[in-house]
Amino acid sequence: MDRTLNNIRTESLYRKLIRIALPISVQGVISATLGLVDNIMVGALGETALAAVGIALQVFFVHYLILFGFTSGCATFVAQFFGADDEPNIRKTVGFAMTAAMAVGLVFFVAVTVFPEQIIRFYSNDKAIIPDAINYMRIGSITMIFLAITIPFESALKATQQTKIPLVASAIAFSMNTLLNYIFIFGKFGLPEMGVSGAALATVFSRFIEMTIIIMAIRRGNSLKGKLTDYFGWSKDFVKRVMRNARVTTMNELLWSLGQTVYVSAYARIGITAYAAYQAATNINSIFYFAAFSIGDAALILIGQYLGEGKLSESYDLAKKLLKISFVVGILAGLLVLSSLPVLKLYSFTPLGLSYGRKLLMIFAGTMVMNLLNSTLVVGVLRAGGDTFYAMVAECSSVWFIGVPIAFIAALWLQVPIYIAVLMMQLSEIFKLCLLIYRFISKKWIKNVIEGL
Repeated sequence: MDRTLNNIRTESLYRKLIRIALPISVQGVISATLGLVDNIMVGALGETALAAVGIALQVFFVHYLILFGFTSGCATFVAQFFGADDEPNIRKTVGFAMTAAMAVGLVFFVAVTVFPEQIIRFYSNDKAIIPDAINYMRIGSITMIFLAITIPFESALKATQQTKIPLVASAIAFSMNTLLNYIFIFGKFGLPEMGVSGAALATVFSRFIEMTIIIMAIRRGNSLKGKLTDYFGWSKDFVKRVMRNARVTTMNELLWSLGQTVYVSAYARIGITAYAAYQAATNINSIFYFAAFSIGDAALILIGQYLGEGKLSESYDLAKKLLKISFVVGILAGLLVLSSLPVLKLYSFTPLGLSYGRKLLMIFAGTMVMNLLNSTLVVGVLRAGGDTFYAMVAECSSVWFIGVPIAFIAALWLQVPIYIAVLMMQLSEIFKLCLLIYRFISKKWIKNVIEGL
């Protein structure tokens, strides 16, 4: 029996949140932890190898976030169709997302295989980094095709509250990635020592395993299973509505991710040691950030379901509770980041690199609450209501009008240490939070985007 939010006890919301967010959180922790292990393995090859992989990963980062942006825009519809119990349109939305993701993947695949050196030189002209970075990009490029299938299915599974399947797929895939990294990087069990190229090859195998597990799970039977034709046959109005939402979230993630890679371009120019420390600290911080970020994913799912059911006023009250939870979770995650300082000793850092890494982690810990609130508001609250244009303006203006200029002023003009540059960058997050809170209070983000479909 449906009940309004005012009649649902806080304990009931917690149970819902745990059921949805916990698997997403565990998936994020597994992915980030095993990514950290990979990072440490590559770091054993030296600061230059670690910096080379970090640079090469930037193009994969941009590709991933473009797909995330598009599927996030589609997930607004999937979550609201789920609330309306409309399975045929859920499958059509997944098919549309997958078609677009494959087109994007092919463009990136060609760019990475044909123009790898030109892409790397955008970030760094250091001759010690370029060869390894090119090898990593070329070998890993095939994963862009795998992700065109994995990400749309994974997004839809989460939006329909089937979060355990992506969790299991990621756990198995990333566990295999760690094992294969050990074998390929260091040349175990009679195989040659491949170094950075081995890390890329391990990623290819793990992404293929992840894709295979998700396809098999869906084929065994759940709400996403259907005939091939069920994923197509979109009407003109359907395409227009989904694209109106998804193209904005895609542009949002594209501009945001490009901004982040421009930051990297600035940080890399401070020096190899500085960037290697930044890469290590970012990987450690990501374990706790991705765990906390599950609140944003859960917010999109829960608020989207309410909006699909036509509960517009209750959606605002639900969002307020979720933001309060985000605040508390952000404090706890920040404390956990501080407790992780000893992990830096696992890297083969110079004393200067170790000092940089510690200071960066302290900055990440202190700003965790603010960054988590921003993520929950953008990815969870505003996108659940289809208010994607405002979310894009708030996020991208903070990056390009404040963040990017600060990054280059700090790195090239003021020539401050890496941790001071990163601290200065937080001004962009403060600006973003002010814009997002204003929009949230206005309630203009509350919309039912599937009405009439």
